[in-house]
Amino acid sequence: TDYALLLISRYRDELRTTTDRRQAMATALRRTAEAVTSSALTVFVGLLTLLLSLFPATRGLGLACAVGVVVAAIFVMVMLPAVLVCFGRWIFWPRVPRAGEARLSEGQSGWRRIGDAVARRPWTFVVTTLVLLGIAAGGISQIRTGLSDADQFLRKPEAIAAGERLAESFPAGSADPVRIITESDPAAVTSAVEGVSGVSSVRPGPTGDGLSEIQVVIAADSGSAAARQTIGDLREAVDRFPQTYVGGSEAKALDTAAASARDRWVVLPIILGLVLLALIVLLRSLVAPLVLVATVVATYLSSLGISWVLFTQVFGFERMDDGAPLLAFVFLVALGVDYNIFLVTRAREESREHGAREGMLRGLAATGGVITSAGILLAAVFAVLGVLPLVVLAQIGIIIGVGVLLDTLVVRTVLVPAIALLLGDRFWWPRRTRVVA
Repeated sequence: TDYALLLISRYRDELRTTTDRRQAMATALRRTAEAVTSSALTVFVGLLTLLLSLFPATRGLGLACAVGVVVAAIFVMVMLPAVLVCFGRWIFWPRVPRAGEARLSEGQSGWRRIGDAVARRPWTFVVTTLVLLGIAAGGISQIRTGLSDADQFLRKPEAIAAGERLAESFPAGSADPVRIITESDPAAVTSAVEGVSGVSSVRPGPTGDGLSEIQVVIAADSGSAAARQTIGDLREAVDRFPQTYVGGSEAKALDTAAASARDRWVVLPIILGLVLLALIVLLRSLVAPLVLVATVVATYLSSLGISWVLFTQVFGFERMDDGAPLLAFVFLVALGVDYNIFLVTRAREESREHGAREGMLRGLAATGGVITSAGILLAAVFAVLGVLPLVVLAQIGIIIGVGVLLDTLVVRTVLVPAIALLLGDRFWWPRRTRVVA
């Protein structure tokens, strides 16, 4: 959608400069090819970093989305131009562009007026926006991750309701006991487990092929900190027995949390590094990529903070799914890179004739509409995830929806232009902006 909107917007703009729609498309395609290709390659490589995840589902999602991005870019660069040219100008009805009309970068549109307002007081907009983003990101210090089985669904299924009813009359872990599998002496393992704090009962399970199962009922509620502590204590207690493993839903949740934390520490820095490298190659600059990556991170942190407030105060979620922060980061970085590239490549193009300051204002005027349209559309698409029965999908949809709106309405419209206006030619350092007479 982003790539198509960028090409269509540029094609429509070029139709205002010539009566030949083929020439208009050739110019539009030439001017957007670099942005679309660079964005697609960056997002493609970024999504492939999900192959480093410990979760098969996450690896599969990363590969599928990476392939999808490449297919989408090819269709936008090959199929869409042919279709648009075949249908002629009337495809834009009722606002058909005519040769001789003012281009987006030349008129006094709403986006140009916003840019002029930012240009008059760039420091004010930078400081105010950063303060607001910082306040929004303040909620991340309160985030708690790790959804229990009972909290995975927006509507409580029958199996969860039955387990909760059972917990009212029996120890909370009765419905889903911890299962210890061992090749050691089951009696010795049982003796060690019985002394662990938080254990309500221990009973032998089936045996076979040299393996013995021991079922342990814990007193703590599912998903609670006490339950996780008990699992840790159980693993400590059986650590001295060879080939002995603590399993079950609570143990799986603890392992999932640890694997998710590992994925975040490994995948997130790699994605940021790849995005930074791609922007450096595309823009042939050092300052601009650093600024743009910093704004993407600020958008992500702010969206997490705002979403956490919505989760706890509006939707009644007590925790965030372990995988939600990573997946939301990947998609927000992908979308943020799109919008960054759309804005700065047009600003760089305009700066060759009008200088860095005017080039940024003209770039904002030309791309503000397409970026905002894409952002609002995609925010609505991700918001649809909120009606699905799984909490993790609802949470990912809300985080991305909030982040996209922040990015398109605040960061890409106000913060980035304000910083670029303050830095002037230094924004493109070490590349020099040459004004063509």
